[in-house]
Amino acid sequence: MNRRIEWGRILVALALALGPWSRPADAAKEFLTPAEILKIQDAPEIDKRIKIYLEAAALRLKTAEERLGGKESGAGDPLEFFTVEEMVEGYYRILRSVMFTLDDAVERPKDPDALAKALKNLKDRTEKDAKSLEILHKIAEEKKKEELWNLVNQATEIASGAHDGAEGGLTRFKEREKGRGKGRSKPD
Repeated sequence: MNRRIEWGRILVALALALGPWSRPADAAKEFLTPAEILKIQDAPEIDKRIKIYLEAAALRLKTAEERLGGKESGAGDPLEFFTVEEMVEGYYRILRSVMFTLDDAVERPKDPDALAKALKNLKDRTEKDAKSLEILHKIAEEKKKEELWNLVNQATEIASGAHDGAEGGLTRFKEREKGRGKGRSKPD
């Protein structure tokens, strides 16, 4: 019995030690550029951080659409070495990060006004992105790019969920503010 426990510990230790080197070669690429990461790290306010994430997401959709239309990246373009599929996947992953960030902020709200602004930015951005995603979906279908088509579908789903969540969060904020205002008297 002791030998089994010992072998179990050895296998766990070995798996932990080899973990970083045994990942598949096609492990996911970082979805943000180093400059975007720095901007996010330098923005402690939730609304500013979410705005940076959403700008990065919008850039990926715009650039993916341009690339599919035949426009090449210019020298120094931060997305120069990303494929169209990686950009759409990056969009998905950015929105996922936004949702996690907002969920965390809602759980421990520090600045309700900034949180409401972040939710409004998310709602507005996903409304605009829906049009771009629809265009990308049509192009992927026309060019018979199955992987891109699947990624656009995933991106569309998360954008729709993010939009609905932002809309619901804004509604709750408005209701809560109305509830707070009822017990107050107006200043003269």
